[in-house]
Amino acid sequence: MGRLTTHVLDTAHGVPGAGMRVVLYRIGASRESVVETRTNADGRCDGPLVEGSNFRAGTYELDFHAGDYFAARGLELPQPRFVDVVTLRFGISDAGQHYHVPLLVSPFAYSTYRGS
Repeated sequence: MGRLTTHVLDTAHGVPGAGMRVVLYRIGASRESVVETRTNADGRCDGPLVEGSNFRAGTYELDFHAGDYFAARGLELPQPRFVDVVTLRFGISDAGQHYHVPLLVSPFAYSTYRGS
């Protein structure tokens, strides 16, 4: 059964990105919200963002609210924030597979990859 998971690593502090707001969208004729959640103490979501029959091939976006996360940690950030909402657009070609989309983030940089 296919599924989509994510996790966040706070590379500025060397810890999981706990408590970050994450929103998943399906992109078609419009941007359809699929789920909104927050990462747990391990920087992961408590379950898959989407799975089974709700997980379909297509284009998706994940919005990670990194600026709010770093502000909540007490960091003084420039205004406007250099990294604020990180939007990752990616494609799902085989809905029978497990797709894992992690985010490594600091107030001034981020990266991602297709994880396992």
